[in-house]
Amino acid sequence: MKSWVNRNILVKMSLSILLVVIIFWPFVVFNAGERGVLMKFGEVQETILGEGLHLVIPIVNSVKRLSVRVQKQEISAEASSKDLQEVYTDVALNWHILPEEANAIFQQIGDEKEVVDKIINPAVEEVLKAVMAKYTAEEIITKRGEVKAGVDDLLTTRLKNYHIAVDDISLVHVHFSERFSDAVEAKQIAEQEAKRAEYVAIKAAKEAEAKVNLAKGEAEAQGLLVRTLTSEILQKQAIEKWNGKLPTVMGNEGLKLLELNKFLKN
Repeated sequence: MKSWVNRNILVKMSLSILLVVIIFWPFVVFNAGERGVLMKFGEVQETILGEGLHLVIPIVNSVKRLSVRVQKQEISAEASSKDLQEVYTDVALNWHILPEEANAIFQQIGDEKEVVDKIINPAVEEVLKAVMAKYTAEEIITKRGEVKAGVDDLLTTRLKNYHIAVDDISLVHVHFSERFSDAVEAKQIAEQEAKRAEYVAIKAAKEAEAKVNLAKGEAEAQGLLVRTLTSEILQKQAIEKWNGKLPTVMGNEGLKLLELNKFLKN
């Protein structure tokens, strides 16, 4: 009975010691892509704990884990173009916390969720409004690369002030109101019909011009033929085509042969 009591006491002591060790464990481990914000009685310290094993003072020190890996945030925002058309944009933003400024971002803003809610979402919306207002709706479509570059530059500058780096931003989908889309479609159809009508008109004009040129050519050829065709040439052509038989004519004296010299003269 006594040994059983001693064993029970030993187990309780071991559990108590283990509990104390767990509570006051002086080591902390940070995995790849993590940084530790070190605090002393709740006050953020300048020291940033990197990946690996670190010794901290129990009760005195506490740590906050922050991910410095690239994170993706999808945002939908509404803006107005230069010509006051409504622009709806779906944005995919890749970003990460600057590792060397993890303590500052936690002290000023908070953890990753607070960074997204308080900084990134509002910043994307404001930047899109500022950039889209510089372009007409048509330019937003035709100059998409330039618009994307403008958003990228402005957002990078803005988020850097909050210890956040922009890795990439994509304008996944840019669309307009249904009324504007219908107007664009109608305009495209009208432009296509105008181009077709222009093509038909040009074709008809060219065909008419070709006929005029052909008629002019035939008239000039006929004029040249009239100017160059003499009686001697006609006699020569007649002789070349004569088959050697004299034609016969019908007169008062009956059927008789036409004299050769008269035939050539005629």
